[in-house]
Amino acid sequence: MTRVREGTYVDGRQWRTTIAAAQAGDRRALDELVEGWLPLVYNIVGRALNGHADVDDVVQETMLRAVDNLGSLRDPDSFRSWLVAIAMRQIRDRARRRTSESLAEDAAHDAADFAELTVLRLQLEGQRREVAEAVRWLDDEDRQLLSLWWLEVAGELTRRELASALGISRQHTAVRVQRMKARLETARGIVRALDSSCGELREVTARWDGQPDSVWRKRLARHIRDCRQCSGRHEKVVPAERLLVGLALVPVPVGFTLSLVFGGKTAVAATTAATTVGWSAKIVGALTKPAVAVTAGATMAAGGAYVVTQPPDSPPPRVAAPTAASTTRPSPSPTPTPTPSPTRRASLYGTVVDGVDRAPDPNARPAELPRRPESGITSTGGPRAVMQHRGNNVTLSGQGYVLVRWQISPHDRPGGLTMPTWTGLSGKLFHVASGGGRRMDDAGGTRPGYATGMGGPDVGFTVLPEGTQQMWQNEYFYVDGTVTFNVNERGASYGVAVSPTDWEAVNKDINTGPDQGAIRYGLTRDNGKDTAPVPQYVTRSRPADPATVPQRSQVRT
Repeated sequence: MTRVREGTYVDGRQWRTTIAAAQAGDRRALDELVEGWLPLVYNIVGRALNGHADVDDVVQETMLRAVDNLGSLRDPDSFRSWLVAIAMRQIRDRARRRTSESLAEDAAHDAADFAELTVLRLQLEGQRREVAEAVRWLDDEDRQLLSLWWLEVAGELTRRELASALGISRQHTAVRVQRMKARLETARGIVRALDSSCGELREVTARWDGQPDSVWRKRLARHIRDCRQCSGRHEKVVPAERLLVGLALVPVPVGFTLSLVFGGKTAVAATTAATTVGWSAKIVGALTKPAVAVTAGATMAAGGAYVVTQPPDSPPPRVAAPTAASTTRPSPSPTPTPTPSPTRRASLYGTVVDGVDRAPDPNARPAELPRRPESGITSTGGPRAVMQHRGNNVTLSGQGYVLVRWQISPHDRPGGLTMPTWTGLSGKLFHVASGGGRRMDDAGGTRPGYATGMGGPDVGFTVLPEGTQQMWQNEYFYVDGTVTFNVNERGASYGVAVSPTDWEAVNKDINTGPDQGAIRYGLTRDNGKDTAPVPQYVTRSRPADPATVPQRSQVRT
């Protein structure tokens, strides 16, 4: 029996002493209680709402109510089921407060897909990844049930606690779980089919916007049922419950802030709250005590604000990436008090990652492109490797510039685009420039039916993952070492051509402006130093599935 944040089964009885101490006003015990159980609440709410922007608010409200009512908990052994029931009530209350129309609109703009977060943070592969992605296709009620059932089979909840949280009998719970599992298996079939090469399915999804919903779930399920290729896959399908056994909780994101004093109000407001909402004077005293308690992975500051921080063995935080519209990047601040003995300055390479930028004015000339050493690049794909399917890759070695030329194909299959990744990096890799005459989202597509290079109403649109840097027709990188470029196509169709190039060709491309008939000048991203940006999706490791490389990776020396 260990703490819940470590992803293993935690019995509320193990917390009896801590809960009792927190109820008596022990600040350290309250800190430990909140920090220990926050991941469980975060996973339940995050999966039930599929990462919607309201997740933070619902988690906040759940923990606030738990702290507020902690004094009314008579049996500490039932703390976990009591906390889970509070979380489910907040999830249902949130659904009642908002209309389905506003939820759909908000989700399209604000959702940080919890399924993708689960895949990336837990490094899921194969059929485990498939289960996580299938969650997107479930309706709200099924997702709420799955958020609890997932934790049951992972060993974090018992069936009794699951039923208690739902407010129904264990027999009724069993029926609902079986029905949900059947719909989950249908959703898994859809995920598998979308990864296949079925031509008929591509025609069916030609006008799909890439957002899972009940209408498209029924259409795709109907196709799969009638399609010999999509329904006759010979891969053995492992039951979902076997895949989820022992699976860890998704870590609470670094920087997640949980304020237990009414949305971040001051400690004075908390004291006032004692008379308005009936808070225990001992708990209010603990929250308002002017102290800062630091625990593994969370900091509790005065006023009851918990901020999730990186544990001591985590890599240091990334330096904030400057906008790509500027080619000057600030140098790190000097050490305020130099040490008497000389110290080795840590390398900044890999701490500056591509950030989303605004397209510069078409007539804005690029900054000067720095020259980096060029001894030549060798490519396993030859002078020009054309890659159009998932699993295609090319390994680049040497010292010099590389062109990645994009071709988006929403007429073939629109929807969400899974970005290419750079794996097995040995040495350094920089994103140095963008060109080719246009960004892919520039208005004025050159092909019939296209509004931009990302598609149009007639052919559908290709959509990038949230927070991904918009690519240009030509993207230029500088390699000093060895790295493998991987195509991870699933969902939206795209192709890339990768070829070694040189400084002269890059400089000419980005300076070919509108007066030569192009849409815009290019953009220089390189500053000639190690503080130049690295691609968002790069790692020194060689994962079995290259698509699992996290966005905004850190590749320190």
